[in-house]
Amino acid sequence: MGEYGVAPGQRVAIVWDSSSPVEALKDLVDKVQALVGADNRVSVENVNQLSQSAHRESSFDVILSGMVPGSKAQHSVELLAEVARILKPGGRVLLKEPVVTESGENGKIKTAAKLLTTLTLSGLVEVKELQKEVLTPEEAQSVGEHLGYQGNDLLIIHIEGRKPNFEVGSSSQLKLSFAKTPGPSGKPSVDPTAAKLWTLSANDMNDEGMDLLDSDELLDSEDLKKPDPSSLRAPSCKEMGKKKACKNCTCGLAEELEQEKRSSQPKSACGNCYLGDAFRCASCPYLGMPAFKPGEKILLQENQLHDA
Repeated sequence: MGEYGVAPGQRVAIVWDSSSPVEALKDLVDKVQALVGADNRVSVENVNQLSQSAHRESSFDVILSGMVPGSKAQHSVELLAEVARILKPGGRVLLKEPVVTESGENGKIKTAAKLLTTLTLSGLVEVKELQKEVLTPEEAQSVGEHLGYQGNDLLIIHIEGRKPNFEVGSSSQLKLSFAKTPGPSGKPSVDPTAAKLWTLSANDMNDEGMDLLDSDELLDSEDLKKPDPSSLRAPSCKEMGKKKACKNCTCGLAEELEQEKRSSQPKSACGNCYLGDAFRCASCPYLGMPAFKPGEKILLQENQLHDA
């Protein structure tokens, strides 16, 4: 197997981006073409057009992405998912990408650990870091300007991954054995000593040496006394010091207050109610009733009290 792990007869895809120098891209294509042989076994795809190239599933044995010298390609989740789709089962992917040593405010550039995780989540296995390439100050400045990054912790990382030896969406029947291994008697064994501790036979009940307690002996004279009915009655609202009846009053305070409300007479505001309608106010509860003597008890109907 030659450079990049490419063998004769394999189909190879080279993924490049706009930062890849044209001459370097051409040299890489010629080098890979010489390794795999003729018959158009090398495809060159732009990183932004790979998903639109309409390649069939499992089309390539090896995919080289960002491997062009001088490339600054960034691999998104969508790009890596497409790489995994067009890669053959067991096929290899080699990629190179600028990373940072620590994640900062620029979320566009990944760390090495983040890139490895992204490759794994895309469906690749045996993902591993091959090497790290330290950039010269000029190269770091060029990469930073291309990616809009101001830091000085940029590195180039080389990573390899493989596609599992099965196609996406394939299924296989699992052979599971649920056979049980019964004991010698077919039942779980029980410790005789432990079973005896929880066994109580009729002979044990009649044993003279066993002391049994009579439940009536557990009651004293206070427990046998009949309780006073007054002690069982809930305290009334008055006994609890309340001036208003409870919502669900059962002591009779609610009825008592209602009776007092009905029997109480409204107090005259003007003092002329007994003289008749000609001297009464517009809101007087005695409107429509004949004149009466001062101090005479007048019973008003319920509807007259509400109107007032």
